[in-house]
Amino acid sequence: MTNVSFTTSIFAVMLADFQETRFLFKHLSSRRLRNAWKLYRSFKNQNRFETREHPMPVALSIEPTTACNLGCPECPSGLKKFTRPTGHLKENLLDNLLGEIGEDLIYLTFYFQGEPFIHPKMNELIAKANQRGIFTATSTNAHFINDKSASAIVNSGLNRLIISIDGTTQETYSSYRKKGKLEKVISGTKTILAKRKELKSIFPRVYFQFLVVKPNEHQIGDVKKLGKELGVDGVHFKTAQVYDYENGNALIPTINKYARYEEGKNGKWSIKNILDDQCWKMWHSAVVTWDGRVVPCCFDKDATHEMGQFGEESFKSIWRGEAYTNFRSALLKSRSEIEICKNCSEGTKVWA
Repeated sequence: MTNVSFTTSIFAVMLADFQETRFLFKHLSSRRLRNAWKLYRSFKNQNRFETREHPMPVALSIEPTTACNLGCPECPSGLKKFTRPTGHLKENLLDNLLGEIGEDLIYLTFYFQGEPFIHPKMNELIAKANQRGIFTATSTNAHFINDKSASAIVNSGLNRLIISIDGTTQETYSSYRKKGKLEKVISGTKTILAKRKELKSIFPRVYFQFLVVKPNEHQIGDVKKLGKELGVDGVHFKTAQVYDYENGNALIPTINKYARYEEGKNGKWSIKNILDDQCWKMWHSAVVTWDGRVVPCCFDKDATHEMGQFGEESFKSIWRGEAYTNFRSALLKSRSEIEICKNCSEGTKVWA
C-alpha cells in the first residue's frame, strides 16, 4: 500500500466531496504524510508498540464547551449528568496544543460534548487551526446561527459544518431534541448557505445529520427531500447509541440497518459488535476536554479514563506516557473488560 492510497483510505469516511478532498491534499505536507504512515504501521504492528517513537495522532477532537441549550435523552451534556464541571475552552490551551502537534494534525473536530457555538469565541478557535492548514469540522444544533454568526463561521475557514436535524416536523424533532425548535434549524441552515454564497466561499460544506431512532425513522425519506430543497451538500444517517439496551429501548429503530443493537433468542438485546481486541482510535486520534483532560475517545463522555492533563504536561508525554500505554495494552488484551468499550461503535456500522 502506497502512502497516498493509505491516506486516501483512512480519510475516505471523513471526506465526503471533492472540495474537502482537495483541501486535505493541498495541506498534506510531507511531515503529515510521513507521520500518518508511521502511525498506520504502528497500528498494524500493535504488539511491538514503541512508546518513545510513537507518532502523533493525525486527528483530534477538542471540546469548546460542555454547555448545551438542549436536553436530548441519550446525551449527558443535555441531561446535565456530568460529574465533571461545565466550562469553555481557553484560547491559550488551544494555542499551546497546536503549537506542539499542529504540524502533524490533519483533521480537527471542534466538538465533544455540548453545543460548540455557545462558546463566545468559537470562530476564532476554528480560524487558529485553519491558518495552520488543518481540516476543521464541527457539529451543531444550528440554534445559534444568524446573519452575523454565519458571516463569522464562513470567514473562520471552517471546512465542515454538521447540522443535527432529527425530524422534519416539530413533533418528531422535539421528541429527541428536547427544548429544540425545528424552525431554528431550518432558518440556520438557510442562513449559512446563503452567507456562503454571498461571500463566494466553497466552505463550510454543510451536511444534515439525521440520528435514526424509532420515533423518527418514518421521516428518513422526508429529510432527504428537505436537504435537497434547502441545498445542503449531503444528508448523513447515523445509528444511535443508547445506554440501557439489554431489555430493549424505545429509541432502537425497527429498521435493522439503522440499529446498533439486535435482539437475541433469549429476548435480551446486545450490540452488533464482536468487540475485537483492537482499536484504530487508540492509535490515530484522541480527545481533549475544554479544561485540558486528554481522554482516549468520544465514548469517554465523563472523562473517567483521564490519560493526563494537558498544560501540566506536554501532549507528547501524555500520548506516549504510562497511562496511555497501559490503556492500549489493556484494550489489546481484552477490550470487553473496559467499560467505555462495551457500548462502542468501533467495529459496528455508525453510518447507514
